[in-house]
Amino acid sequence: MAEEFHHEGLSRDWGFTLPDEVWAIPEDERDAQARYSDDLCQWGDRFFIRCILPVPLKGEDDYFGWGAWAEVEAEAFERYLDLYDEDGREEPPLPGKLANRLAPYPGVSLGTRLFIQLQTPDERATLILPEGDKSRLAQEQRDGIDAARHHEILGVLHAS
Repeated sequence: MAEEFHHEGLSRDWGFTLPDEVWAIPEDERDAQARYSDDLCQWGDRFFIRCILPVPLKGEDDYFGWGAWAEVEAEAFERYLDLYDEDGREEPPLPGKLANRLAPYPGVSLGTRLFIQLQTPDERATLILPEGDKSRLAQEQRDGIDAARHHEILGVLHAS
C-alpha cells in the first residue's frame, strides 16, 4: 500500500548564505575579498543578487522556494539597486546565471541561464528558468511538484 504524503509541516524553502564560489573562499579571507549582505554580493568585478526560485506545490496555493543567488552583469546589478525601494514587477526581467548548485537537480549547474523578475520592495526578486529549458528544474517550476517529490528533495538536501 502506498503511503500518502502531505506538504503540511515540511520545510518549504532552502536558502544559500552566499553564492557557491564566494562561500568557497576561506572564511578568514572572505571579508577582505567580497562585499555582501543578505541580498547582495560583489566579489571583484562579479555581482550577485539573492532571489527566490519558486517551485509550485501541486494541490496547494504555495511553493517550495530556493533562496538562491544569481550572478548578473554590472548594469543589471545597478538597475536592481536603482529599483531596490520601488515596485519592480512591471520591469522587464534581468538576465542572470545561477550561482548555487541545487543538489536535487544534478543536470542543473552553476551558470545555468535564467531571468530575474523584480518584485515589490518587501519581496525578493524571483528566478525564472527560460521557456525552452528542458531541465527537470525548469519542468518542475512550470508544472509543480507533488508531495512525494517534495519529500525526495528534502531527503537529498538533508543527506548532502
